[in-house]
Amino acid sequence: MNWKGVLPAITTNLKADLSVDHGALAAHGRWMIDSGCTGLVCCGSLGEAATLSFDEKIAIVRTAVAAVGDRAPVVLGIASLTTAEAVALARAAEAAGAQGLMVLPPYVYASDWREMKAHVAAVIAATPLSCLLYNNPPAYRTDFLPEQIAELAAEHANLHAVKESSGDVRRVTAIRALCGRRLDVLVGMDDAIVEGIYAGAVGWIAGLVNAFPVESVALFDHASRGDKVRAMALYAWFLPLLRLDTVPKFVQLIKWVQAEVGRGTPHVRPPRLELTGADLEHARAVLEQALQERPQL
Repeated sequence: MNWKGVLPAITTNLKADLSVDHGALAAHGRWMIDSGCTGLVCCGSLGEAATLSFDEKIAIVRTAVAAVGDRAPVVLGIASLTTAEAVALARAAEAAGAQGLMVLPPYVYASDWREMKAHVAAVIAATPLSCLLYNNPPAYRTDFLPEQIAELAAEHANLHAVKESSGDVRRVTAIRALCGRRLDVLVGMDDAIVEGIYAGAVGWIAGLVNAFPVESVALFDHASRGDKVRAMALYAWFLPLLRLDTVPKFVQLIKWVQAEVGRGTPHVRPPRLELTGADLEHARAVLEQALQERPQL
């Protein structure tokens, strides 16, 4: 499993009746890989995982695997209210052809390291699939500290990466200091990607890539190669869009942007509702300026 490069946290394409549009999902996955992305991450928070049933998640994996074949790995986000269901989901993902798992702490319940370690360790140990630990304390109220991540890596050979979304790029250097190259570190917040790469990250689980994959891959490549002039010029253009990934309505915002560029629909499942009012006007202003100033790559 290759955790390097740009791996889209793909949105879940929905029809007007809010059922999953598997045809659109397959086409979207192919577009991501055709544009230079290195894998697909299904059913993360951007993929509205909390609104999807167990069976819907596995069906999405099957669609993604069939769409991209052996061109790129498919990863399933593993998040549940219970450890038992999370383990079952991991095993079902393996059977459906997933090549990796993005392991989250349990929904709703947040506790101490002993309990959180037991939960994620059970998921990691449930299959031989390559695993990425997702650290997002603002969203999940569980903060996996660098020392704890190193402890998990020492005990689980198939833990290969961590998605760092604490918002503190110093975590990247702290993890690298403890683990060296034992773990790949990926950036999980769109507006921290260049800083994260300069700190030692080797991958990006990205959000706005769903609408702008060519620009996302170019930004990642410029920064990774140390081409700071090109990286910072492209980053300056991209940042207003990338910041849409770091606010509470990021799912609605990114899906709306996708729809506006002809690559999806704005449909979301409740409790989310489609954008209106000031939220919509802000998104429209950001996108209009970005399209007017869009660089030629």
